[in-house]
Amino acid sequence: MSDDRLRLAFVGMHPTRTRTLLDEYGSAGRVLTGIARGVVKVPEHARTAAETSASDRRGELATAGIEAVLREDLPPHVASLPDAPDLLFVRGRIPDGRGVAVVGTRKATSYGLRLAEQFGRALAMAGWPVVSGLAKGVDAAAHRGAVSADGISVAVLGCGPDRWYPSSNRQLGESILVAGGGVASEYPPGTPPSGWRFPPRNRIISGLSAATVVVEARPNGGALITARAALEHGREVLAVPGDVDRPTSEGCNLIIRDGAIPVLGADDLVEAVSLILGPPKPVEVARGDSLAALIGPVGRTFEWVVEHLGRPPGQVLAELARLEAAGEIRLVGGQVVGIVR
Repeated sequence: MSDDRLRLAFVGMHPTRTRTLLDEYGSAGRVLTGIARGVVKVPEHARTAAETSASDRRGELATAGIEAVLREDLPPHVASLPDAPDLLFVRGRIPDGRGVAVVGTRKATSYGLRLAEQFGRALAMAGWPVVSGLAKGVDAAAHRGAVSADGISVAVLGCGPDRWYPSSNRQLGESILVAGGGVASEYPPGTPPSGWRFPPRNRIISGLSAATVVVEARPNGGALITARAALEHGREVLAVPGDVDRPTSEGCNLIIRDGAIPVLGADDLVEAVSLILGPPKPVEVARGDSLAALIGPVGRTFEWVVEHLGRPPGQVLAELARLEAAGEIRLVGGQVVGIVR
């Protein structure tokens, strides 16, 4: 019954153990009975959580604006995974279509952060959801890029969906929700971030995505866990090559050596993803058709626009200022970005 599955989700066990117990006992109700009888060993706080009624839990979720989504109600590309979560706690919404995961190290270089933000913006402007983990570094930069383009982004957390980790990314997380994206977690509200909770969430990031892009990563980092999950799910893995002696590029270079698709920039990424998800949605700008045609789904530098329009810089600058005031373009990080309608 869904009531039993909801109660079991609030126990907050490691996802692998939850799957193992469900396989062993056959149902969430029988696992709960095992917990109540002391046959299934859990900490006292988890045992107490298992005793709370489903109706009380639903009331808590409704108050917090959180939805409990059962496996069979998740998008098919997630629900069909062999290691799919039995239940996800969701704020906002998870898009029905497959997204693109952009992941990488928390200790990214300025180069990696710039690329991740460009990738997030380009993917969002192409109409594809951006999926990541809201962590410091590459994850946050990718989410920022998607939000800057008013695109859909999904943050998969290693804590409860009502907790922002790190706390410094609270505003970014709220922006994801305002833009129409979602925040998802296997862990119930109130769950604190703990080291063991993060590796399992990486398979959900991969599961929501048709492809995973690794921007910068160390060989033993969480980004490569996501990449391995993507391969296990039969999804494409892409990576940004880097200097062979740069620690944050070592993981990327290794997976490229082992078969990951190298990505050389935002345009290259959009082209590669187009082969997986189909052509991007065109960027529409209400006025300034020549600019709309030039900008495309990625965004262009001012110098690039001047060169390709063949007009004096002052005239181009005045036109850009007019279009920005009209809400038809946006200047973000030195890039001219069209507004997706």
